[in-house]
Amino acid sequence: MDLIKQKWTSKDINEFNKYIESIKQEEKIDFTKRIVNTNMEVLGIPIPKLREISKQIAKGNYMSFLNNKNNKYYENTIVSVCLINLIKDFEIKKHYLNELYIDNWSTCDTLTFKVKGQEEKFWKLSQEYLKSKEAFTRRVGVRILFSYKNNTEYVDKIFETIDKFYNEEEYYVNMAIAWLVCELMIYNRDKTLKYLEHHKLNKFTVNKAISKCRDSYRVSKEDKELLLKYKNIEKQ
Repeated sequence: MDLIKQKWTSKDINEFNKYIESIKQEEKIDFTKRIVNTNMEVLGIPIPKLREISKQIAKGNYMSFLNNKNNKYYENTIVSVCLINLIKDFEIKKHYLNELYIDNWSTCDTLTFKVKGQEEKFWKLSQEYLKSKEAFTRRVGVRILFSYKNNTEYVDKIFETIDKFYNEEEYYVNMAIAWLVCELMIYNRDKTLKYLEHHKLNKFTVNKAISKCRDSYRVSKEDKELLLKYKNIEKQ
């Protein structure tokens, strides 16, 4: 199929869906669906292949592709995310983010954010998403915060933000915060250790954060031992 188009019609989208159906990998469908934990139909197409497809679409009018809101398969959402990642204009990117359907961690975590020069705009967007009733929208909000992990002007603000999630019950949101704390430990060791002295994270999240740190090759052996003192501490 010719993936380079100046205008994507509904007919083109139907043809596109038939195309990706033709390259589905039956042997990977059940595994992918189980790992990703999505309610969408799955074709088992590897993400590297979906990236290749996205690169071809991006040579044409990829926003026309996005305007069709094609969510028939989980793979469609990955292609859409790869295209959204290319958008530099904040308002346009925000528009397509708001239109994006996400019901799993993989679609969420494929998103990337280049905040340089637009730090305050993306920060406000993260705060907006973090207030959402939708768990994966909140996870996107956390993912945006990753872009500030080595920005000294925002690190303390990140700690203040995640402290508000003591009562968070959604597994995928808590896991994203735990992952974020691990990254902060790697990029801002001293500040993160100081934060852990008085954090307000729930028990699950802080324990997962410490586990991730201890599993990371980017955290020293000495720090891995030091972090054990914070494990199983549940703030009241």
